[in-house]
Amino acid sequence: MFATLTESKVTDMSSLDSDKKQQELRFPMMENAEYQKAQNNEIKLGIEEGLDVSLYSNPEFNWLQMEQIRMGLKDKVDASVYADPSYNYETMRQIRLSLYSAIDLISYLKRGFKDDALEEIRLALLDKQPIDKWLKEDMCAPQIHEIRFGMCEQLDVSVYADTKYNWMQMQEIRLGMEKKLDVSVYANHLFSYAQMREIRLGLEAGLDVSSYCGLVYSATDMKQKRQSLIASKTSSAKAPRTKDLNGMDSLIDSLRKKEFVISIEENGNKAYAYIPWIPGNMVTKEDIYDDLERREIVFGIKHQAICEMIDKRRMNEKVLIAEGIPARKGKDGWFEFFVRIDLPRIPAPLPDGGVDYVNIEAFEMVDKDEKIAFYHRAEKGTDGKNIYGKTIHANSGIEKKPLRGEGFVIAPDGVTYISRINGKFEYKNGRIMITNMLVVYEDVTSVTGKLEVDGSVYVVGSIYSGGFIKATGDIIIEHNVETARLIAGGNVMIKKGSCSKRDCFIDAGGEVSGSFFEAANINAGGNVKANYIMNSNINTMGRVIVSGRKGMLLGGRICAVKGVDTYNLGNTSHLKTVLEVGRIELYDKQQAAYAEKREMLLNELAVLEQSWNKLLKMIAIEKTLPERTVRKVHATIVAKGHELAELDAESSKLANLTDQNMNMPVCVRGKAYGGSVIVINSIKYMLTSEISRVIFKLKNKHVTIVTL
Repeated sequence: MFATLTESKVTDMSSLDSDKKQQELRFPMMENAEYQKAQNNEIKLGIEEGLDVSLYSNPEFNWLQMEQIRMGLKDKVDASVYADPSYNYETMRQIRLSLYSAIDLISYLKRGFKDDALEEIRLALLDKQPIDKWLKEDMCAPQIHEIRFGMCEQLDVSVYADTKYNWMQMQEIRLGMEKKLDVSVYANHLFSYAQMREIRLGLEAGLDVSSYCGLVYSATDMKQKRQSLIASKTSSAKAPRTKDLNGMDSLIDSLRKKEFVISIEENGNKAYAYIPWIPGNMVTKEDIYDDLERREIVFGIKHQAICEMIDKRRMNEKVLIAEGIPARKGKDGWFEFFVRIDLPRIPAPLPDGGVDYVNIEAFEMVDKDEKIAFYHRAEKGTDGKNIYGKTIHANSGIEKKPLRGEGFVIAPDGVTYISRINGKFEYKNGRIMITNMLVVYEDVTSVTGKLEVDGSVYVVGSIYSGGFIKATGDIIIEHNVETARLIAGGNVMIKKGSCSKRDCFIDAGGEVSGSFFEAANINAGGNVKANYIMNSNINTMGRVIVSGRKGMLLGGRICAVKGVDTYNLGNTSHLKTVLEVGRIELYDKQQAAYAEKREMLLNELAVLEQSWNKLLKMIAIEKTLPERTVRKVHATIVAKGHELAELDAESSKLANLTDQNMNMPVCVRGKAYGGSVIVINSIKYMLTSEISRVIFKLKNKHVTIVTL
């Protein structure tokens, strides 16, 4: 997207020659040669996903780093924690993944761990392994891996969790411990990993390794001595023959070998045998069974696999010869809903790109005492058994927290959710909301009288002259609205649209939407959406959105704090259309309301802190106080502190949305006609001629035009 954007001051466009104009029109960020196509694509994706790309719109980030920040923002974690160009892609990735599991990796990052080392630490913490006990700042990722792997297999990692061992030495010690060998024979950091390996293989083969277990022997010497011991062991194990035909028996015995490896994997759940192809290597079934017995492997032995491996001489192949039964975690608790919770809250698109407001299902109704949900409790897991015959205890499923919300009760069984009233059902952010809804099966006029409802109102027909509805919840009109006044604490939806002579008034705490609005007066806390808007006066804290290739925003005055997005603006007759966005009067009122509420919270906190200090003084003189009182005061202070922080965040967010870096204050995807007036943060610009596919934005206290 950024690669195709062009920009110039409107007042200078006519005076630029083509080469100079091309240079002037380039988007500022693209003037940095470090921005490559992949980087630009990450920024484009972030904008399309509605993210705050300013966090990573920095040429110091490569595209892989940008991707990690974008993914964090998309998943709603605090990506600013790792949005640092000094962190490479893998470090960012590990911190992002840790945030999903509420694991703090920053302290480890400060200690010097990064990349793969952070991954090993994260996996250990995820498995609740006490990795901190063994971590040293100079450990590398493979060393941490060996420690983590050993803890997963419930080994005594203190034997090798020391930086005097490199990771290959650690691995040899761990492999020996897995096979229940006496690793103290070779757990000496002065041995190389290759020397350790030869001693371990000797112990596995049941040899007396004392003859070569010394630092004076190289790994090659050890290998030769180990193979000699195996050969002599095999020779001595044979029954003596009464006759030696020209020494042939001695020669055959010396050539016979019995080399194989049995490896234990998956925390003692599987055992594999591997017979290397070596001239004269004659491993028998008895050899395999003897080694299984020595290792105390008694469960899940695959006799058929052992027979085939020996009889069919399956060499240089890893064969599963014993397998336990894995423990199976119980199924997590889950909710079964008997009411639709997935109603499409976004209307379906029309062929021309507009929005089908007419056929959208806006809500779901429930009756009193209707069963709306049932909780299926978590199930117990199934225990398993490893190849040593030991029981592996299974984890039970995780229970979910009870559903919260209003308008329902939980039956005595503790799992059945029942509607308490007849009303509108909504399921948002894990909360059930059932509110009163009055259904009006006739047109609303002045004859009907004023309708004031604690809840929502659904009018099956239309609203004509003199109609009045006031609701604490939503107002939904199935057909049209003419002369009327609608006041809603929530959203207002007019499926077909509103047409009047400037005497239709709509006030909504949330969003206002409809197929069209003509000569309407709208005040909204959220977005205002339609397929065309004509000669209307709109004030909204959100954004005005006009969809479709035939979409038109024409005439009237539009005041939208978060901006305007329309297909066409104005008309060929140059009908005056005024758009005011950003820091307008609505913005100032909202910030003033924030400031007033903040002052009130500060006063409340001051009173609470005085009470808290008095309690502390009373405790200091050993005066007995009810624990409940102390806890209540402290909890109230914490709650008010959180409320103040959230208020400041909302105020800051609103300010950030309306500063000079707004990405698309006014976007016209079709044609913008002369006679249109655009005001951004009180900076005014009048369009004198027709232009197509543009964004009006603010730069250096001037309204500029960027072509799409």
